[in-house]
Amino acid sequence: MKTFIKAYILPALFLLALTTQVSAQVTRRNSKEKTVKTTTTKRTVANNNKTRRVSSTKVTYRKPTRKVVSVRSLPKRTVITHRGQNYYYANNKYYMQSRGRYIVIAPKVGFRIKVLPPNYRRVIFNTANYYVAQGVFYVEINNEYEVVDPEVGTVVYELPEDYEKVTIDGQTYYEYSNILYEKVQVDGTRAYEVVGIIDME
Repeated sequence: MKTFIKAYILPALFLLALTTQVSAQVTRRNSKEKTVKTTTTKRTVANNNKTRRVSSTKVTYRKPTRKVVSVRSLPKRTVITHRGQNYYYANNKYYMQSRGRYIVIAPKVGFRIKVLPPNYRRVIFNTANYYVAQGVFYVEINNEYEVVDPEVGTVVYELPEDYEKVTIDGQTYYEYSNILYEKVQVDGTRAYEVVGIIDME
């Protein structure tokens, strides 16, 4: 009887325990992934001013120069033609070509892509339904996703790592892709509210 227990019962219990643990880990991981991809933020604020434009001449960057990121080649790139000029989309970033290299740029309003980058977040503000990925705001138009400027008052809960701190009239803001943010608290959670758009001159 002891031999039967050692030979059959103990290995069966071990396999059952192992299967249960792996199943629990997969379930936890899948639920985390689903949470990241389906995050929706909804906020409604009475706002008469849809966008506040700020001249780039009034903006002072904490770091006077920024590192220019470039690559020699772009495998699996998508060409985006905007106002007669070609730009490129690859690796969830936008590029322009200069002197045989591809330089990372902030996307221009009006750029369109067919598929949203992974880990986008859906943000609803007033009547706008945005998709936000790596600090870029998109709206769906004719089965494509177009880069747009968000309305003032739109709130996001994180900024890309390479955001910059700027000063306007002595006040500190956060800037990414020419969008200005102010740090705020929403229900006790740190967030960033859109306060304006920088007009590049």
